Amino acid sequence: MDTKLSITTLTVFLFLASNVRAQTKGFDVTKYGARPNRDITEALTNAWKDACGSTTPSRVVVPKGSYMLKQIDLKGPCKAPINVQVDGKILAPKNPKLLNGVDQWVKFGYINFFTLSGEGTFDGQGEMAWKHNDCGKNKNCDRLSMNFGFAFLNNSIIQDITSKDSKNFHVNVLGCNNLTFINMNINAPATSLNTDGIHIGRSTQVHIYNSNIATGDDCISLGDGSKQIRVLNVTCGPGHGISVGSLGKYPNEEPVEGLTVKNCTLKNTDNGVRIKTWPGTPIISSVSKMHFEDIIMVNVSNPILIDQQYCPWNQCTKQYPSKIKITQVSFKNIRGTSTTHEAIVLDCSSSVPCESVEINFV
Repeated sequence: MDTKLSITTLTVFLFLASNVRAQTKGFDVTKYGARPNRDITEALTNAWKDACGSTTPSRVVVPKGSYMLKQIDLKGPCKAPINVQVDGKILAPKNPKLLNGVDQWVKFGYINFFTLSGEGTFDGQGEMAWKHNDCGKNKNCDRLSMNFGFAFLNNSIIQDITSKDSKNFHVNVLGCNNLTFINMNINAPATSLNTDGIHIGRSTQVHIYNSNIATGDDCISLGDGSKQIRVLNVTCGPGHGISVGSLGKYPNEEPVEGLTVKNCTLKNTDNGVRIKTWPGTPIISSVSKMHFEDIIMVNVSNPILIDQQYCPWNQCTKQYPSKIKITQVSFKNIRGTSTTHEAIVLDCSSSVPCESVEINFV
């Protein structure tokens, strides 16, 4: 799908969404007992239940103010399109143990025509968790919660929301189809461990437009089964860049196919655009149709990188090469400044060498 068609389709989608908003039934959490500077978990849960059960389009509203929220899991299917409009600031518990080891702090799942919008901020208050994060080296580490989990959403939009200081990944996307992020702001310091911005897995047609992502890990990362992903007009940094993978570590991984990254800027990141796969595992899969174009790098380490010997903290053996086949990759009009002597590294597998890799600076 070309850029013009994609943006036209999105425009129609947003026009229809705006018409839906004009006709929606409102469910304000303050009507359910929510008050600033207090916990709103029960009020938000009850407002969601009523809104999700509405046979006409509905909107759950969290007005301006500061609120506290425990872990919450808001599920469909809903009977009509539903919008959660957050204009306030929502705070997670500072102590990670108070989230009881759940994967995500705020979860939305199994919904068609869902919108999360507003000018609000979801603050994971992750500083305490970062200090104790040793999961890269310790397999028995305490599980830390991500700010958001979006699972099995169809034809949905996340717009104008800020995710701040997550304890782990900011956003995890799983099993979604036609999910669009617009004007998403993700903020965490460069020293925050494992705070990937948006991680996508086993999803199709995920679009990330006009967003700013600053983290301590990958700004955007693609896990296995990601297909037809578009990243346009995104600013990334600090962080570890925009990554495909890592892949090849776990059994039953699905191929990754179809990624376009265009008109993006990376600033002061540890990597630029990269594909990373694990050696020393029996996993057989593929990565294909990866296209990176019109990208500006500002003081970036490893601006262009294919790394098929990815093995952080010596968690694997490099005795056997990666079995992930990489084909049809293009790097076009990527320019800027590198902080490493080698701006381009293509370290492909000796077992299944890369094919059809194009680099073009014209």
